Amino acid sequence: MKWAEGLDKLSIFLYLAISLFAVANIYSVDAGLGRKQLMFFGISIVVGLVIFAMRTKFFENFSGIFYFSGLLLLIGLFPFGTEILGQKNWYKFGGFTMQPVEFAKIGIALMLANYVSAGDFDIQRKKSLWSVVAIIAVPAVVVLAIPDVGSLLVFTAFFIALYREGLSGWLFGTGGIIAAVFLVALAVNPLYVIGAIALILGFVLFVNRQTIHWNVISVSSFVGIFLLLSGLSYSSPTILEKLPKHQRERIEVLYKGEKAFRDTSGYNLLYSKTAIGSGGFFGKGYMEGSVTRGKFVPEQETDYIFCTVGEEWGFFGASVLVIFYALFIGRIYYLSERQKTTFNRVFGYSFASVLLMHFTINLGMVMGLFPTVGIPLPYFSYGGSSFLAFSIMTFIFFKLNYADRNSLV
Repeated sequence: MKWAEGLDKLSIFLYLAISLFAVANIYSVDAGLGRKQLMFFGISIVVGLVIFAMRTKFFENFSGIFYFSGLLLLIGLFPFGTEILGQKNWYKFGGFTMQPVEFAKIGIALMLANYVSAGDFDIQRKKSLWSVVAIIAVPAVVVLAIPDVGSLLVFTAFFIALYREGLSGWLFGTGGIIAAVFLVALAVNPLYVIGAIALILGFVLFVNRQTIHWNVISVSSFVGIFLLLSGLSYSSPTILEKLPKHQRERIEVLYKGEKAFRDTSGYNLLYSKTAIGSGGFFGKGYMEGSVTRGKFVPEQETDYIFCTVGEEWGFFGASVLVIFYALFIGRIYYLSERQKTTFNRVFGYSFASVLLMHFTINLGMVMGLFPTVGIPLPYFSYGGSSFLAFSIMTFIFFKLNYADRNSLV
């Protein structure tokens, strides 16, 4: 069929397979919610068909409206939002709820793509750099004020797209070093961490001794880096103590184990690991998971849905799901790189990076490798807002890729 030329059948298949597998697993946790998720799936398909009927330039021309609409929805949470599970990041309409931060990500991706694709954009220029940082930072500040730490972490995914467009890798390296120093200093005596920092900086100086221009600026820079990291390592335990109790415990679980907090922050993780571990290689069978059927894991249909997969489908089923996600995200990156226009490429990279961040954090959270931060598994966790928002991003990219493949330019 000629109309199907340009459709990427592999990515469409993976989207459908992951989404329908999700419906089956949510149904196993709660039949009523499973039927609702199937309804959200049907709505998303209809929305997807509407997106395919639109002109491609619509998303580029109206990217500003998408962006500012998402920002206004976030700001509107303060007077009109409903608090659920300690966070005021939902709107409630009768029996339905809507989480605007999921839709704000669409606006950010479109706005970034529109700005970067402008003819005078050069990320090496300060004006361009600070402009793209502002596009991400403005909604990020609102999200931080809610506060929604999980979504704030996801916003860093957009810098991956900017890295593809020439952003210096030092930004990621600096962020990684700061995070590593903070976390290590919580488990190791800060004096040992400071000593390790001094040794590493000394090694870097020794290796690069012939290329470093020894002057006041270079020496001051190294001294400043040492003092900054030393101060962070020394103050990390104090920073941890200043956090709200539930956030502090979520971090301490990584060091002390979930059993130390089995009645509070470690409860979900304890039974999540129990469910995944009890599944063995092939699982207990669909709707046969004792932890799942016993409702031992709170919110298991949302953030902790992966433990249902581990219990009922085992290591084999969980591995297949992980492979499907890896193939899907990798495919989006691959197709993004092949796009003829900068707008398409930046949007594709932003979309794939948001998926990657959600996927990595959620699985790390469920398996105890990352603190619990309330990040849904894309397409898989129950929720109309999350599923519809991810599906809209998916179909926008499918549409952009379809138009690109059929373009004569």
